[in-house]
Order: sequence, then structure tokens, then C-alpha cells
Amino acid sequence: MREPDDLIELTELAGQVPTGLPLVAALAGFSDAGGAISQLTEYLRANTSPQLVATFDAEELLDYRARRPIIEFDQDHLSAYEPATLTLSLAHDDNGRGFLLLAGYEPDFQWERFSRALLRLLDRLGVATTTWVHAIPMPAPHTRPIEVTVGGNRQDLIDAMSVWKPSTRVPANVLHLIEYRLAERGSPVAEFVLLVSHYLADTELPAAAIKSLEVVQAATGLMFSTDQLRAESREYFLRVDEQVAGNEELATLVRTLEERHDAYLAGNPRRSLLTDDDGALPSADELAAELEKFLSLRRTGEDERP
Repeated sequence: MREPDDLIELTELAGQVPTGLPLVAALAGFSDAGGAISQLTEYLRANTSPQLVATFDAEELLDYRARRPIIEFDQDHLSAYEPATLTLSLAHDDNGRGFLLLAGYEPDFQWERFSRALLRLLDRLGVATTTWVHAIPMPAPHTRPIEVTVGGNRQDLIDAMSVWKPSTRVPANVLHLIEYRLAERGSPVAEFVLLVSHYLADTELPAAAIKSLEVVQAATGLMFSTDQLRAESREYFLRVDEQVAGNEELATLVRTLEERHDAYLAGNPRRSLLTDDDGALPSADELAAELEKFLSLRRTGEDERP
């Protein structure tokens, strides 16, 4: 019988990691609205000087046919190969405070074995808290701050930050399983679900990266500079606003979403941000039509640029 620990290859640094650090997890799964996770991972890898603590066995966990690795072709030969990785690293924030970063692909196979292996490793390293982030499309206006749903067992964060608390059944991420196991034994864990404007969900949205960093900061006390991302976000939204201003249908859509959003946050007893004035959910066809309007407009605008 294969042991869970066989999935992990530790580095020498594993024996030097201080106990009591927070864990931040960001895995590339089936949903990444606004590119929140890809941008968060890119930012943390580029700005926190991560040092490798452990590598997970991709040959056991990854379906290469479902998520093919990248290989580069240079004119007449293959010049580089980028295998998918899932790693745990020791990183440091802007103030030099340490934390652990779990980043890379979401395992396709052996979720239970992987979860046992990871939980054993977190116990060995004395991890204090676990925080993870993912993002989903939501009929919410881009003119309002990105809101979040908070899960887990950290009631202070739930009470302070969670604006939408649905009771529903959703396709699971492997980190849902990790969260479930941690909560079962009473270990502090927080899940942040970013509610990203559905008509911008397939774009790389700088505001989603900013919100990801903000919720990680709120949960861990870590500090990260977001000045560059905020500048990029302002420029991004200026372009979006220009397109909205030039299309009355889209402008009407945004105003309607703004009204629903503001009414909900003011205490309107709707079931969620998705409902209309009668409490009815818009149909999938209606949401798809709204999204297609925006994408069609954006494609047209790109085609007309010099």
C-alpha cells in the first residue's frame, strides 16, 4: 500500500521552517474568474522570494492530457519544457514576516491520499492557520468593489467580510476537501470566494488580484504592496468604462446590476445578488446573453483599434 508521504519530496529547508506560520494556498483549478488565482500566484512567486520546502509528485497526481504542460518550439527545435508543479515554499511578506505558500496545479487524482499527505506535512511544520482563495463569476457590476463569500471556521472573518451566504451544492476543489478536514479537527481555516463580475470573468482582472491579496492580508496579517496592481486596475477600468459609455444596452445592464448590488448590501431581503426585484433568478440564457453582449462589444472594439 502506497503511503501518503510518498507523494512528497522534502528539501533540506523543511527542517528549518519556523513553527506557527500561516499557510496561503492558491491552486489552479477549474474556476479562476478574473484570473484571480493565476495573478495571485504570479505576484507571490515574484515578490516574496519563495524557497522550496516540498514538491508533490505530478506523475501520481496530474492528468497531463487534461492539462498539458507547455513546451517551446524555436524555429526548428524544442528549446524549453515547463512541467506543471505543485510546491510548498517558505516565503516572506514586505515586512519580512514568514509564511508558507502552496501553489501550482490542483491534483486530478488521489485527493484523499493527497489531503492526508498535506495535513501530515502541515502538522509536521506546525502551521498555525490555513487561508485559501478562489473566484467565481457573479452578476455584479464592475463599478463596485469585488465582494467575497467567506467559508471555514474563522467566525471573525465570516462576520466581518462575507456578504453572500448561500446554502448550495457546488463542484468541489481539492482545497474544499482540505478545508473540510481541517475544520473537522478544529484547525483554523478560511476560504475566500471572490465574486467577480460575470462579464469580465474571462479576462485578467487586476482588481481580482488586489482583492485576493487583501483577503490574504486580512486573514494572516501579512503585508503586500499593491501600488502597481492598482495603477493597472485604474487603466483597465477606464477602458471598460469607455466601452460601456459607448453602448446603451451595456450601460443599462451595468445600471441594473448596480441597483441590485446596492439594494442587497443595504439590507434588501433578496436571496442573493442574482435575484431580480421579484426575487426570481435570471435564467442561464439571460446571463449568457448579457455576457455575450459584452464579449461581442469587446471583440468589435479590439478589431477597430489601429
